[in-house]
Amino acid sequence: MLLASAVVVWEWLNEHGRWRPYSPAVSHHIEAVVRAGPRAGGSVVLGQVDGRLAPYIIDLQSMNQFRQDTGTLRPVRRNYYDPSSAPGKGVVWEWENDNGSWTPYDMEVSITIQHAYEKQHPWIDLTSIGFSYVIDFNTMGQINRQTQRQRRVRRRLDLIYPMVTGTLPKAQSWPASPGSAASPPAPPCSCPQCILVMSVKAAVVNGSTGPLQPPAARKNMALSGALKLPPPPGPGAKPLDGTGTMRGPVKTIPSQAGRRPASSTLAGATAGSPASPPGANGKTGRVALATLNRTNLQRLAIAQSRVLIASGVPTVPVKNLNGSSPVNPALAGITGILMSAAGLPVCLTRPPKLVLHPPPVSKSEIKSIPGVSNTSRKTTKKQAKKGKTPEEVLKKYLQKVRHPPDEDCTICMERLTAPSGYKGPQPTVKPDLVGKLSRCGHIYHIYCLVAMYNNGNKDGSLQCPTCKTIYGVKTGTQPPGKMEYHLIPHSLPGHPDCKTIRIIYSIPPGIQGPEHPNPGKSFSARGFPRHCYLPDSEKGRKVLKLLLVAWDRRLIFAIGTSSTTGESDTVIWNEVHHKTEFGSNLTGHGYPDANYLDNVLSELAAQGISEDSAAQEKD
Repeated sequence: MLLASAVVVWEWLNEHGRWRPYSPAVSHHIEAVVRAGPRAGGSVVLGQVDGRLAPYIIDLQSMNQFRQDTGTLRPVRRNYYDPSSAPGKGVVWEWENDNGSWTPYDMEVSITIQHAYEKQHPWIDLTSIGFSYVIDFNTMGQINRQTQRQRRVRRRLDLIYPMVTGTLPKAQSWPASPGSAASPPAPPCSCPQCILVMSVKAAVVNGSTGPLQPPAARKNMALSGALKLPPPPGPGAKPLDGTGTMRGPVKTIPSQAGRRPASSTLAGATAGSPASPPGANGKTGRVALATLNRTNLQRLAIAQSRVLIASGVPTVPVKNLNGSSPVNPALAGITGILMSAAGLPVCLTRPPKLVLHPPPVSKSEIKSIPGVSNTSRKTTKKQAKKGKTPEEVLKKYLQKVRHPPDEDCTICMERLTAPSGYKGPQPTVKPDLVGKLSRCGHIYHIYCLVAMYNNGNKDGSLQCPTCKTIYGVKTGTQPPGKMEYHLIPHSLPGHPDCKTIRIIYSIPPGIQGPEHPNPGKSFSARGFPRHCYLPDSEKGRKVLKLLLVAWDRRLIFAIGTSSTTGESDTVIWNEVHHKTEFGSNLTGHGYPDANYLDNVLSELAAQGISEDSAAQEKD
């Protein structure tokens, strides 16, 4: 045991092996449950303090974070830091990601930055703690030592993390103190998530298949040494019906403590526990909440449903609702709670499976798409445009304003009646000239527009920074690759009356060009070839034709930082959504989706691609 004072930061382990801190408010919430001991139930519902964490529950016995809609388990830990460090002062250091939102640094990094900041150092090199970055406090920027890429950083104040004083355990454990179990029980939380968690936990600890069993079913249940799970269906079992529930008679499962495989029971059952009912063999067993992984939770729900069905009690199936939002599975759980309160039995069903690809298709079944020429298209490296200067390009889109209004230029934020406040490389135009864009009518310093053009793709197009109106033909920085498209003889969910257009994008890794974020550096291309799907309807073919225009203009992909993996210098999607799930919609990138085709047409229009612009380009 250690005698000290410290701040407690609760952290979770991400897929890259980094411990990420929960916010101070969430850490306070977890710590309050820990200090309450077993009377609080041993489970922490994070959605009670942060709505964005609604799908997550922490099991303090196993020290795991459980995501209810996906079944993902991640380790958590209770870590201690010096009260004089950043978490003890409520200081949070964050960096700006590619989406413009702010991401907190790991706690170790944040403490190191804050220490240098308090010492009034002009900068801090993070190489010593394993990161190839320099933080410049003068510019409040993060500089990549290898690529010289810069990001903004910020320092903000938040709640101080919870403080502990006195005896600290060397190892993280639960309950927090031996005497906590003797404390008077706290009033139970009545929120739907807690009710659901506690009802499942009570069912497991009591050795039953659930709180909804009718009396007739309970009489037929054998008391074994541990909670038994239904075995896989044998040759004589009835098949699953449309809801994924086993139909047919269910026999009592006899005790098989002497020869059961480890996978047939919930792992972690402890012999000799006084809280467990005696079994037929004289031994006792107990199941901990730590054993409730995703598979066992599903089996427990199915076992409960089978007993209800076998007893002849009418059941109402509550399906795992389709969709990527964490709200949908929560609605199913809350529906079950309300039905149980009304005395209605609930029959849980198995969740749908992810179907990314169609059934195998032979070459003879693959057909070209009527009205669309060829079956593939390639892009090459960008060809530099020669001749016109930025001033000559912008002259086509601007009208000079001799008497500018007394308003701000929204690029440099200086008054239009004063010279431009741009301080970068000097354009050749005078800083006090003002121009109005011909179509949308927004007014800017011409000096600022030239600077904005020079910092862009320099492709002869201009996009109004206020209303996003595009002048000219906008092109992107998509690396070289190939786009294939054809018909396959299968239908998408929600489109039973037509075949499917399959698009296959192939982009190899390579070296970044002058138009990319880090010229001369290699880039990766993960997940290629990427398969995407459209219905072979009139609107589906319209979308395909516009996607071909977007491909030719190099607007489908870009090189940047992946929002999924955090990897930089990799090929990413470029603001035009595609459907990559063929037969399901579990990730939100599949069908049915009644609004998808209209949404993608709007996204293409925002890139300057419509039927009119496509026709003009052909002419």
